[in-house]
Amino acid sequence: PTFPAVTTWISVSVSESQTVEVQSGEDVTLLCSSTSTAPTHTFWSKLYNKTKISCISSMYGSEGKASFCDGFQNGKYEMSSNITTISLKIKQVDVSDSGLYLCGFYMSGHTRLTVTDLNVQGKIEFNLMIFLVEELDGIAKLTSMILGAVTVFLVMVVIGLAVKYRKRETAHNEEEHSPQKQNPVSDDLNYAALSFQSKAKRKRRPPSERELEPNVVYAATR
Repeated sequence: PTFPAVTTWISVSVSESQTVEVQSGEDVTLLCSSTSTAPTHTFWSKLYNKTKISCISSMYGSEGKASFCDGFQNGKYEMSSNITTISLKIKQVDVSDSGLYLCGFYMSGHTRLTVTDLNVQGKIEFNLMIFLVEELDGIAKLTSMILGAVTVFLVMVVIGLAVKYRKRETAHNEEEHSPQKQNPVSDDLNYAALSFQSKAKRKRRPPSERELEPNVVYAATR
């Protein structure tokens, strides 16, 4: 659709302005009042960067069918009109939908505009919240892994110390219950007896040097 160009010879007046705030992801309906008592041409436009106006939709009278401009034919926008109100519904808004929306109609050669400042909130904050939650979740997982590793290490250290202590106790008990430990005096006595017997054998004289038995007859043979 084409729109009459707004030139210097056409009077343009702003009848009212309003601000609408909405959360990201919600639907919003922008409204403006029409004072025309006869069917007239109405339209919605959006102001970009305070210098560029882009048409959104237009229709003639309340019984007409809305026509959408290029870039706005995706089903996201719905325009309707009656004798007193012109509306534009935007579905699932996001931050890019924020800006100034111009609602206009022609009456007696004049263009009357209603300016609506749409402010979409929440998406940036929501993304930041998701980012923080993900970061905290990652930190929690990392902390849990570190604590798990430290716990396993400490358990291994405790088990190693317990095994080492058990081995020492076992060796000590075996040493305490060994025969050498149980009767050390007996071992010393046995050793002394053996030493004494060895010395006695070494000191025994030969039979020739012994005294002759008085009741034994000895004979010599040549």
